[in-house]
Amino acid sequence: MNYQKLDAALATALNDVQNVEEPSLAVFIYTEPTLSPAAIAILESFGVNGVSSGKAIFTATLSANAIYQLLEQTWVKYLKRSHQLRLVNRRINTGKLGV
Repeated sequence: MNYQKLDAALATALNDVQNVEEPSLAVFIYTEPTLSPAAIAILESFGVNGVSSGKAIFTATLSANAIYQLLEQTWVKYLKRSHQLRLVNRRINTGKLGV
């Protein structure tokens, strides 16, 4: 297994997975720009949407087993963990703005 294809956050998250079959990790999948029909079929079997040759970055929520299987593929260049974006509680300080 080629762990060099994992970013640190995803490698750490894989260590904490309880059920390796449950799709629980949101990831970015970086691939070769030209995918074979077999590669497209593999991605689609893992539930990756919008797969087509010519695209090189995909997003999906995958199980740990799916990630381990993708690491074995030569056309997969890198896997990166995707984080849920959170709204920041922004409060504008309207203190004294005058002269």
